[in-house]
Amino acid sequence: MFRIYLAIAWTALVVFTGVVVMHHGLGLLPVFFGSIAQGAWSGQFNADFLSLLVLSGLWCAWRGHWSPAALAHGLLAFFGGGVVIMATLFVLNRRHRGDMRKVLLGANA
Repeated sequence: MFRIYLAIAWTALVVFTGVVVMHHGLGLLPVFFGSIAQGAWSGQFNADFLSLLVLSGLWCAWRGHWSPAALAHGLLAFFGGGVVIMATLFVLNRRHRGDMRKVLLGANA
C-alpha cells in the first residue's frame, strides 16, 4: 500500500509541477521567500516546508554516513523536495523488501 501511495503521489506531483512550470516558469525562489518575508500564512507554510526540506536533506546525508554520494543525495533531496524523497522511499522500500528499519536507517541499521 505504501508503494502504491508513493507512486500515485509522485506522479501527481510531477504532473502538477510540470503544469505550474509551463504557466509560471521557474521563478520559484522569489515567490517562495517573498511569502516568508510577508509574514502571512502562505509564508508560514513555506517556512514549515523549508524546514522539512532541510530535514529530508539531512536525513539522506545521515542515512549514507555523510559520504560524498550521501551529501549529493541530501542536496538533491533539499532542492528536489517530495519528488526526490518519494522516489528515494519507493526505491529503498523495494530494495529492502518493506523493512522500514533498513529503509529509514540505511547504513545506521
